[in-house]
This record gives sequence, C-alpha cells and structure tokens, in this order.
Amino acid sequence: MFVTTADPELEPTILTVNTVISLLAVDYPAGKLACYVSDDGCSPVTYYSLVEASKFAKLWVPFCKKHDIQDRAPFRYFSSEEVPFDNSLEFQQEYNKMKDEYEELASKINDANKKSIDWNLSGDFAAFSNIETKNHPAIIKVVWENKGGISDELPHLIYISREKRPKHPHHYKAGAMNVLTRVSGLMTNAPFILNLDCDMFVNNPNIVRHAMCLLLGSRNERESGFVQCPQYFYDGLKHDPFGNQFEVLHKYLGNGIVGIQGPFYGGTGCFHRRKVIYGACPHDIGIQAKSLTPVHGDLTEKEQLKIFGNSKELIRSAAHALQGKANTSPKLLPNLNEAAKQVAGCGYEYGTSWGKEVGWQYGSATEDILTGLLIHARDWRSVLCTPHPRAFLGCVPRAGPISMTQQKRWATGLLEILISERNPIVATLTARLQFRQCLAYLWILIWGLRSIPELCYAVLPAYCIITNSSFLPKANEPAICIPVALFLSYLVYSLSEYLEIGLSIRAWWNNQRMGRINATNPWLFGAISVFLKILRVSGTVFEVTQKEQSSSNGGDEGRFTFDASPIFMPGTTILLLQLTAFVVGFGGMQSPSVDNDASGLGEIVCSVLVVICFWPFAKGLFGKGKYGIPVSTICKSSLLSLSFVYLVKSASKGQV
Repeated sequence: MFVTTADPELEPTILTVNTVISLLAVDYPAGKLACYVSDDGCSPVTYYSLVEASKFAKLWVPFCKKHDIQDRAPFRYFSSEEVPFDNSLEFQQEYNKMKDEYEELASKINDANKKSIDWNLSGDFAAFSNIETKNHPAIIKVVWENKGGISDELPHLIYISREKRPKHPHHYKAGAMNVLTRVSGLMTNAPFILNLDCDMFVNNPNIVRHAMCLLLGSRNERESGFVQCPQYFYDGLKHDPFGNQFEVLHKYLGNGIVGIQGPFYGGTGCFHRRKVIYGACPHDIGIQAKSLTPVHGDLTEKEQLKIFGNSKELIRSAAHALQGKANTSPKLLPNLNEAAKQVAGCGYEYGTSWGKEVGWQYGSATEDILTGLLIHARDWRSVLCTPHPRAFLGCVPRAGPISMTQQKRWATGLLEILISERNPIVATLTARLQFRQCLAYLWILIWGLRSIPELCYAVLPAYCIITNSSFLPKANEPAICIPVALFLSYLVYSLSEYLEIGLSIRAWWNNQRMGRINATNPWLFGAISVFLKILRVSGTVFEVTQKEQSSSNGGDEGRFTFDASPIFMPGTTILLLQLTAFVVGFGGMQSPSVDNDASGLGEIVCSVLVVICFWPFAKGLFGKGKYGIPVSTICKSSLLSLSFVYLVKSASKGQV
C-alpha cells in the first residue's frame, strides 16, 4: 500500500496520518499487508507523526475490528454527527477512550506542525539533521514491523524519503512511485500494489477483498491488469460550485469505457499487479508489440541489469514477481535498509528502463494517464470497482486558485502526452491499444487544445457586435433553427445526465459554467506552457495541489476566490470585452456594416450567455479581499480588451 506526500504545508500531515491509519485498519490479514509512505518533503514532522500514528493504530485497529466500525479514518468517525449504534457501557467507555487518544494524537501533530515541539534531531531523528528538502540522502525508517506475519497485528509501516540532489531530475510523483516500487520489491515484494494520495482515506474497509476478487477471480489475468476505483470526495460543496467532483464523468465515461479496454488509471485508488508495473505482457500474447520492450521472468542477467538497474537483490525480487512466485521467505526489514537506500538513490535509474518501459512513466505532469496508457498498449485490460459504500474518499479543492492550479496541471500533462511519441495514436498503430480506447484517450488528452476554439468562441460575439458583423443567421431567417436546435438538444441531453443520477439543475449549471472558465483560463495556460516547452523556452512545472480538510465558512462556502496569478487574466479580459461590446453596440459606436451583414439578436444573446458564464468574474470586479480580482489583474485585462477593440475597429475601418 503506497501513500505519497510532497509538502507538509500544502498537504497537512494530519491528512496523511488519517489515510495511513485507515489503511492499517482495513479488513484483510495484516501479515499480507505493508504500508509504505513516501515523503518528498523529507520532513521530520511527517516521520514523527507516523511514529505517533502507529502507537494510536495499535489501539484503533482492534477497536474497529471488535465493533465492526465502518469509518476507519478516525477524523471521519469522530466528526460524524451520527450517534454510535452500540449503547453498552463497555462500548461507550472504549469510544470515549479512543476519542481522547485521537484528540491527543491530533494535538501532538498540530504542535509539531506549529514547531511548538523542541526538536532534538538525534537518535531516531538524527537522519533529519542538517538536510535540505531538495538536497539530502535517502532516508528509510521501519516505523513498525510485523515480524511474525501475524494477522491480528498491524501491517508493516515504512517511511521513505528518497535521495534528492539539485542537479538530478526527480520526476515528481512518478519518481516517488518508482522508488516505492523498488524499495517495496526488496522488502516485501507483494504481487499487488495499491496506491493512494495522502488525502484519500479508506471509506470501505472491505475494499482490498473486493479488489482481490477482481484480480484473482478473472478467468484470464489479462482481463484485470489493474483495478481502478473512482475518485469520490467527502463533504463536497453543495451543487458542485467549482465543477470538480466529476460525478457525471465517472457515471458515463467511466462506465462507458469499461466495455472497451477498461477505465483510465486515475493516479489514486488503484490496485496494480506488480508484474504489470514491471512491464510484463499478458501470458496469452504470442507476438510482442513492436514498440515495447518484452519483459518477462526468463530475461538474461544483462537484460535484467539494463531494465531494472544494478541491484542484485532487486533483480532477484523482480524475477520472482514476473514468474509469479510467492514471497515465502520472511525478511527482517531493518537488515534490508542499505540495499533499499541504494535503489532509492537519485542516480540509480540512469541507463535503466525505469520511467520509460518499466514503472510509472516520466515525461508528463499526468503520469497516471501515461502509465495507464502504456499498460493498455501492452494489451492489458482494466477493471472498474464501484462497491457500496464507496471505496475511498478524498478532499476536493474548495477555492478558485487551488482548483485552477489543478486544472492547469492536468491540461499541461495531458497535452504533453498528446504531442509525445507515446500518444494513443502511435500506441494503436504500433502496439495493442484498441481503436475505440484510443478515441477515449484522445477525448481527454485534447483538453488543453480545446482552450483555443473555446477562447475564440468566447470572443466572437463581442467581436461581431463591435464590428457590426454577424456569425449567425438573422432571427427571421429559417436557418436560425439549426443552431438553436443544436444548442437546445445539447442542453436537454446534458441536463438529463445530471438529473438521472440525482444531481440538481444548479449543479448542472455550475459544471457548464466551470467548463467554460476552465477551458479559457487554466487549460489555456496549460497549452501555452507546453508550447513554450516545444520551443525550448521553458520547461513545464509540476504544481502540488493544496489539500485542506473541509471546514465551514458559513455563507461563503463555494464562493469564487481569486489571487494575483495571471491565470485569471483571460477570464477577466473576456468579461470586460463583452461589457465593452455592449457599450459600443448600445452607444451607437459600431462600425458600418458590410453587405448588410450587421450584428443582430443572435450575437447579443451569445454575448449575454458569455457574461452569465463568467458571472463569478463579474462579482470579482467589485469584491474585496480574496473574493475580489486584484487591481493589477483588472488593469492588465482592461488594457488587453481596449487594445483588442482598437485593433478590430481599425481593421474594420480599413475594410470600409
């Protein structure tokens, strides 16, 4: 079980701790489980919190199993408004004791984050002395070891902070996942891997059993290369104001592609076969795909070194995983520390296939989609797992800048895949990606490119009003029925999707509105960053999405927030341009029409629709604090919109 965290400030440690505790408490024999936590922030606070969490888990796990507690994340269980169902005196005493223990744990972690604890970086913490976040050796600590493989004890818990050096690329989350894969291969070498983001806790304690049924119960293992659970969220804002809960996407696209090669790999909540991550192809494939390196259990020593690196222990464990051999010999985990540090080194991957043919793939900010694409290209299928209650729950971005940052990273990473030599078109032609699965991948990969036509269409009504031209038939012409019919049929169809799964009309509208805002703001910046990467002007940057536990802010929940980031400039400019077009149109300042092609009701209606879509920006023009658009952004956007008006007016005069 892999948990990744990168920054204790952007990703609060208490979230990571709750995720880890919920994993340690799943209903599955503890002797068959091991939890590895990757800390890319190399924070002593994270390690300290895990040590304290393991002490709490020794009390929490027996309590959950004894009383069949469903909420295995303690923060979720103790914050529930529901009264515990067992009213016996014994249960009440144990409940109160566990609540006090958790509050003490949370208090210790909070004090550590606030640096209220006087850190003595000696003894067990000596490895954290005199280090920098991006310049330190590998640190691997066995927090808890289940030495006898006893089912009633806690699973293994291992802390890992991989080596980082300034001049060595670390490949962000994909690099962390590959280090976790290698270290776990040495230590426990389990045939299956679950990976979770640090904010996704276990909501269904039986999820491991559900996944194992799908992985072990299929007639042919080719049918279940990995098992993906949809990413759902807890305490999501009512009516999904930021359009980032993806209920409809999971329901229709997720279930739809199950009938082809299966769901995309979503980066979290996914159960993998270790040998698939190592690059194996299904057993029944006689001829290997032309563009992919064959990886199997009968490789020569030279081939193994080239693929997996120069660790003999890792090569031996990889051969066992590829051959499907059980890991029968028990190991004392601390004895493997030095070998584990070797494979966690920043230079270990040079000259190997890690990140290219083996493990999580490099070259994209959305390493999950790229890794899943390579697995599907090897002719594996994936399976969607949707148990009740839902398998995992995470926290959703609850503010404008955070949501925009996340959308920009997705658009950037997806477009990087599209322009690379590992795009789905190449995988279809040279490997074993099915054509319809290729189309599904292309639909999501073009998110960044969609920003260009979306931006043009958002500007078009204002352009037509200012230049007194049209792009729609007149209201009294029969041809107007065609765009109106298309528009209404889309509205009815998309609205029916939301209503069918129990969402509100307002949720539908919020998602439509955010679709336009995302396409013309973060997706546009994602496309620009990839364009600059192609020109070798600058490289793309992986931006960690800030995580935050849900909190009640009264009536301000769901209200759009802004910051000084340029990501809000396109939306502000589009809004000001529409308002300027209204002033020009209704003020009689339009250019003379050419060939009786003056703008009409259609252009005005479209311009009004654009203003309604960008209404959060309209309120931001007059808002204060974080709810207002910064003056600097308004000034820059005003200059852009006035420059646009001047240019199109000048061009139209030249035409006349």
